[in-house]
Amino acid sequence: MLLSQNAEMGEPETMTDPYEPERAPDAGPTQASELAEAADAAELQAALAAAEARAQESKDLYLRALAEIENVRRRAARDVEQAHKFALERFVNELIGVKDSLEAGVASAGTADALREGSVATLKLLAKAFEQAGVVEIEPAGETFNPELHEAMAAQPSAEHASDTVLHIIQKGYQLNGRLLRPARVIVAKNN
Repeated sequence: MLLSQNAEMGEPETMTDPYEPERAPDAGPTQASELAEAADAAELQAALAAAEARAQESKDLYLRALAEIENVRRRAARDVEQAHKFALERFVNELIGVKDSLEAGVASAGTADALREGSVATLKLLAKAFEQAGVVEIEPAGETFNPELHEAMAAQPSAEHASDTVLHIIQKGYQLNGRLLRPARVIVAKNN
């Protein structure tokens, strides 16, 4: 509001400022701030509700992911247990035929020739089972001694063979898919 001097009376006269917004007669400064606070509170309540909804959704996603991880862990543990339990199943099935052949040979133990033929057939079945399982025989006769694959049981002087050459195999060695199961036990040549 602007004040001006009345020339005749000398009393201040009140005038309205055209740039100042008019106030409603009832709306005092406290009622306007209460309305603003109520609007802010409503906005905050809406924002809080939205944030709580997002938090609940995130919690649900987290719990589902946690449950899925637990299911995968259980499934993997069950698969590993099954693999351990039945790892030799194929190999054992192959050996069953060998056992059947040996039992048939013992049951028909007639002549020595029949027993020999049965033993040869059984060895063939066993060799086939080994081959299918990835078992390889180590027969190093005439080869240079290799301590990673052979075990020297004795050294024998030999003028015909170079030193450290395998002369005789006492017991064959075996590998399973490249891993040594048992070294070949051998006698090696030793030159003086």
